[in-house]
Amino acid sequence: KLQQRGVRVGVVSRGYGGKAAAYPLLLTPETTTAEAGDEPVLIYQRTGAPVAVAPERAAAVKAILAAHNVQIIITDDGLQHYRLARDIEIVVIDGVRRFGNGWWLPAGPMRERASRLKTVDAAIVNGGVARAGEIPMQLAPGLAVNLRTGARCDVAQLSNIVAMAGIGHPPRFFATLEACGAHPQKCVPLADHQTLAPADVQALVGEGQTLVMTEKDAVKCRAFAEDNWWFLPVDARLSGEQPDKLLEHITSLVR
Repeated sequence: KLQQRGVRVGVVSRGYGGKAAAYPLLLTPETTTAEAGDEPVLIYQRTGAPVAVAPERAAAVKAILAAHNVQIIITDDGLQHYRLARDIEIVVIDGVRRFGNGWWLPAGPMRERASRLKTVDAAIVNGGVARAGEIPMQLAPGLAVNLRTGARCDVAQLSNIVAMAGIGHPPRFFATLEACGAHPQKCVPLADHQTLAPADVQALVGEGQTLVMTEKDAVKCRAFAEDNWWFLPVDARLSGEQPDKLLEHITSLVR
């Protein structure tokens, strides 16, 4: 949305799941998920925006500023990275699981107290029911895309599906497939950011079956994909009047 408004955006990330020879790492079309992690590569491929990764996010910011004329930098999953200055804080909440048992890591899912949300600029709720003051978000699936050819089709047209998801909450992806009319014969949940070996993925699919995965998994599998491997992209859709107000607030920083 910011790019559509003509704003030059850069993205920084810790690069979880990747290990580069040196940091900060500015992504290029040749950068692999083994170097940068799956989410930075996905963001780079999806948006075309400059992306840099480094364990110290401030170093990634400096690398982008040195190489690109950006107006806004978005940090992926950096709310608790307090060494990095910020103008706006946005939190995304899982609307189904919310805050789980409310305990801090590792006993629960929390990194800080829930009261921390009182100080952020916006709370976006992915699925479930948004509460007062929160921005509702839904993930809207698109057409399934073949990893080898780029061909597209309605995912419900694919047959004998084996579904694979290495994301934070795999059941959400499996439920999305069901809602699209695709009914997997088998669902394979994987750990978020899990490294995928070619032989392990190939072993999931038997003769006559079709593998359908998330787009985040696809960036890790494209180099060794088979003809019957597909991914289902999703787009985030925010509803209500608050998203436009939030965008206006963000773009006002660069006017």
